[in-house]
Amino acid sequence: MLLADPGKALTAIPGVPDVLSCGDWKVPFRPLLQQGDLQTVAAHYWPRFLDTDRFPTTSRLFDTDDDTRVLARLNTIPGNAPDQRRPAVLAVHGLTACDRAPYMISAAQAALEAGFDAIRLNVRNCGGTEHLCRTLYHSGLTVDLRRVVEDLAPRPLYILGFSMGGNVALKLAGEWGAQVPEHVRAVCAVSPPIRLEACSKNMGRPRNFVYERRFLRQLSATMRRKSAVMPDGFPARNLGSVRSIWQFDESVTAPQFGFRDASDYYRRCSSAAFVGDIQIPSLIIQARDDPFIPFDAYDIPSLHNNPWLVLLSPKHGGHVAFLAKGRRRFWAQDQAIQFFKAIRR
Repeated sequence: MLLADPGKALTAIPGVPDVLSCGDWKVPFRPLLQQGDLQTVAAHYWPRFLDTDRFPTTSRLFDTDDDTRVLARLNTIPGNAPDQRRPAVLAVHGLTACDRAPYMISAAQAALEAGFDAIRLNVRNCGGTEHLCRTLYHSGLTVDLRRVVEDLAPRPLYILGFSMGGNVALKLAGEWGAQVPEHVRAVCAVSPPIRLEACSKNMGRPRNFVYERRFLRQLSATMRRKSAVMPDGFPARNLGSVRSIWQFDESVTAPQFGFRDASDYYRRCSSAAFVGDIQIPSLIIQARDDPFIPFDAYDIPSLHNNPWLVLLSPKHGGHVAFLAKGRRRFWAQDQAIQFFKAIRR
């Protein structure tokens, strides 16, 4: 892994693109708030804008698995006819979110302003698509992203994953190994829970009680919607006794997907086990004060020894937040796009 040090050029490595070592694509981060919880909460409520008058939105469904379709929102640069050669940023959201998540909106706007089309992908069941598949989703489910990427060929793609979506993107990149599809040019993961078990345990700490309860309310709402459209496969159940993300994964996620238990699910689906195999330019953006993800989760030898990876780890930034001083408020999105532009040259 290449640690990008401000003001210092990194040593080029044979076989690895020079852009990973030069670091001239880096955007300095001047945090608006220097505390992880404040960053996280403020970013969630900060107004975002996607200029759909200038960049019209269309929808597309992708068939990805048996009886499974996923929904994507596409925003295109005006004046250009549909062109499979035009590059696009393919963004994937986090747990309980959808294509309308604030960070997805600002990512799309940043991509479009930089000359990329923007594709905001909903994970299965999300964005009002509970009726389009017969399963739930989980933090390591790469099949949908893989099939969408294949269907979008030969359009040059730059994958941008947030939180859970970042874990999925890194895991898929590791699964590809040396067999990366030719049209996929780079990957960026923002605040990825690279070790799911460590993150689940951290979420269960008393300091994170409010966050965890919010996630559980949203997961319970997902289950109710699923039961409403597929009562035979998902009979109504009372999740009132589920008090933690761990318990939800133990009682719902693991049995739904054939894992032995939550620990087995976390072990098999954490991108930490796959990052050593990544052979595509990849950027990880992870704040050291993320309230959800302990930074020592990144103490992974295979990650640090992989020259295809760059880690940006500012002291502040919270979880999928990174609010910056100045006019360009959303630093992580801007940093990801600058990285993609450098790869695109």
